[in-house]
Amino acid sequence: MLIGEVARRSGVSARMLRHYEALGLVRPTGRTGSGYREYADEDIRRIFHIESLRSLGLSLREVRRALDDPGFTPAALVDDLIRQTRDRIAAETDLLTRLRRVGAAEPADWSEVLQIVALLQGLRSDRAGERQRAALALPRAAVMPVEALVEAVLSEEDPNVAGALRWALAQSGDGGLALLAEGLDAPTAEVRRRAVEAIAEIPSDAATVLLRDALANADLAVGRYAALALGARGVADAVPTLVDMVVEEAGDVDAADALSVLAGEAALAQQIAVRLVGRLDAAGDAATRRRLVGALADIPGNTAAQALADLSADADPVVAHTAAHLLRLRAAR
Repeated sequence: MLIGEVARRSGVSARMLRHYEALGLVRPTGRTGSGYREYADEDIRRIFHIESLRSLGLSLREVRRALDDPGFTPAALVDDLIRQTRDRIAAETDLLTRLRRVGAAEPADWSEVLQIVALLQGLRSDRAGERQRAALALPRAAVMPVEALVEAVLSEEDPNVAGALRWALAQSGDGGLALLAEGLDAPTAEVRRRAVEAIAEIPSDAATVLLRDALANADLAVGRYAALALGARGVADAVPTLVDMVVEEAGDVDAADALSVLAGEAALAQQIAVRLVGRLDAAGDAATRRRLVGALADIPGNTAAQALADLSADADPVVAHTAAHLLRLRAAR
């Protein structure tokens, strides 16, 4: 069979067949009277073997060794090819992810593309300082690769970098909220905590809705952080959780501060006082009463004042002294 026919049937170009011959990979068995290359069936089988091995990623040198070395064992080479292929796939997947994130940010010009690429490269750094600088370098009006920022926020362990990333994400408005909401139900407690912290720094109604939902999260730490954030926003839904935090000594000082902020509204002040007094009636230990007394300190209104007056005669001297002192402070205002 002449070279043109071999090329047509095998799909290997005549030029490549000549290259194979020059490398000694496959030589035509004979020549015609006119000097044309003539391939035998065995030659054609070898061509197909060459192409099969090349399809696995072998170089021509490796193909020749595989076909001509009787002692060649493929296991090590195949394992190496698997490793190389995995590395190549990982690199291509990483490139695809970066391209997708650049596209999702909808840059208007190449300067914005370069800005996004610089951020993505900075976020990949092994150095915390470089990751922090990358986040802080973003202009307030910059286009944001939101998905990359959320991923960084949820995985960042350095507290300084995490703060910078939350700030950068907050500049994007509500763009990252859907992904952060998924983070609230992540299997890892640290990821859930980072998600609620990031949501708390986004000053929007949509973020407030997510924080309200987070009050009922199965992770108590998430619900408590959401309550503190909602308290700072003046949201009454946080009151029951904040009172529980005081009773259970779980961030009780911060919870008491949040309750005092909420008590700036008269109707809420009464609601808070009633809840705190109700927990006082059920509190059997002095330590809990001490925390509740402290929480009542900045709650205005007669209900809180009467509770302090009653507690000034408490059997526990610390509770009684603290309540009496707070009453004097209230009278002096």
